[in-house]
Amino acid sequence: MRLATIEEIDQDGTVLVVSGEGERPESAILDGPRASVSARLTGRGRTWKARFPLRAARWGGALLPLPSGEYRIRIPGVRVTGSVPMLLTDHLRVAVTGDAVTVGPPRDPSLESAEARAALERRYAAHTSPLENAAFFESFYGRVAGDNPLAIDRELARVAPGVVRYWSVVDLSVEVPDGAIAVVEGTAAWWRARSVARLLVVNDWLRRTYARRAGQRVLQTWHGTPLKRLALHRPGWQPRRWGAVLKESRRWDVLLAQNPYAARTLTRAYAFFRRPVWVEGYPRNDGLVAGDGGATRRALGIGADERVLLYAPTWRDDRERMVDFVDPALLAEQTGSVVLVRGHSRTLLPGESASGPRVIDVTGFADASRVMLAADALVTDYSSVMFDFSVTGRPMYFLVPDLEHFRGDLRGFYFDLAERAPGPLVASQDALVEALRADPAEFSDRYRAWRRRFNARDDGRSAERVVARILDQRLLER
Repeated sequence: MRLATIEEIDQDGTVLVVSGEGERPESAILDGPRASVSARLTGRGRTWKARFPLRAARWGGALLPLPSGEYRIRIPGVRVTGSVPMLLTDHLRVAVTGDAVTVGPPRDPSLESAEARAALERRYAAHTSPLENAAFFESFYGRVAGDNPLAIDRELARVAPGVVRYWSVVDLSVEVPDGAIAVVEGTAAWWRARSVARLLVVNDWLRRTYARRAGQRVLQTWHGTPLKRLALHRPGWQPRRWGAVLKESRRWDVLLAQNPYAARTLTRAYAFFRRPVWVEGYPRNDGLVAGDGGATRRALGIGADERVLLYAPTWRDDRERMVDFVDPALLAEQTGSVVLVRGHSRTLLPGESASGPRVIDVTGFADASRVMLAADALVTDYSSVMFDFSVTGRPMYFLVPDLEHFRGDLRGFYFDLAERAPGPLVASQDALVEALRADPAEFSDRYRAWRRRFNARDDGRSAERVVARILDQRLLER
């Protein structure tokens, strides 16, 4: 096996250079769990160089730093040696040893010790600068800039362009909306932004120490109508959980609910939340009402006439990675479809992208509504995506081989899915394929009842109503 040597990383942290002797390799890839890039190879036979970009444009988006994670340099027939010390730039943190490349957020490692984190928390908990006419957005702990916060951001930018918009991100691979300011979680800039914004818009729990300042408000949009039991309703008596739920729910000033059922369920699960609840449909679903999936299909390289299945399971409390109940490549072959795989946000960082012929992993695609619009049918299990996809009126299928375990041991349900599901429940991939061949009209009555109960306010104007309430109640100024 030939040898190659790590030569350098440019000072901007945009290119990693590997050099070797002899014939130029046919390919060289920097391969990670959620992104891969090909090197630009040069050389005329005596020596060669591979220049790996440390940025990538995914799904037709902006050119951004690679997502944080562990990458491998893969050059057929070549072993990579040498190393480069850790380099910290304004965009990312990178270190190389042999063929192993570690990419991280542009956060000084000295800020990651317990003492440094505690010092930052104390500093910004006691912040005395005046509040800004600004909103601080966070979606799924900064893993994406999406969901309800994204839809609210877009409407707020339209009607109140003077509002400063900060977005919390785990690293700068997360693309934020036009005009927004990305702040990397845990940095001084992140702490400052969260402490001076008049309004925090989040779809999950607030991370780290949060000390509300006078005049500051929190809009909790949550991230789905619940089927599975949440918070205080989860199985088992755990006093620490009860204390944490009570403390968290008291941080919220307003709770957004998709429908009256969700409003009742969420307020009870979160320690009988007694502050305002806005039942306005979900802003993230506005695009599903009259949107077109053509642009997303083109961005993903899917033909207009191809059948597209979206497989979107929820996460499990007893495992980090996405369930493996579907072989996506086999499903694509069995059905003649393109299969989009979208894991839950909790499986984004520990997992890796699905791959195979006619398989596209869209777990990191920020705007889930665009992915749904691109699909002809949904395959899910217990995910709240079922309450969103039903806005489209397109067929849904429920692959639930672990139904009894999930219902009886892991979480439990608020209602019997088998009695109300607007599509068939199946226990295997083969049964799923058979169900996909059947006429979905069998479930049309259930589907109509489902939409009446859960989608009555999903009329395409939810973001408009939510932002109007934000401005009318002076949570922000125009």
